[in-house]
Amino acid sequence: MKKAFAWLDANGVAYAFVDYKQPGVAEARLPDWNRRAGWKTLLNTRGLTWRKLAEDERADVDEAKALALMARHPALIKRPVLDTGQALLVGFDADRYAKELTP
Repeated sequence: MKKAFAWLDANGVAYAFVDYKQPGVAEARLPDWNRRAGWKTLLNTRGLTWRKLAEDERADVDEAKALALMARHPALIKRPVLDTGQALLVGFDADRYAKELTP
């Protein structure tokens, strides 16, 4: 998140921060994000929240299970999620940010 904020600020890109860890925010946005980026892109399986899940929760993950887990545990969503209105950028990638956000 820090790298994304720094990049946006350094490149003069205006943004509004929405904390999707707040109750209901992720659940409301997940269907659209899933349609645009896919649950496999959104699901963070490298973080501490994933490792703290029970084995049965991590087993046999499909779309429905992933979306339910991310709604219940928003920290499972890769950060940042940047919605340009046209593109949905998941995770920070300076090259992709430059391509999508600069003229």
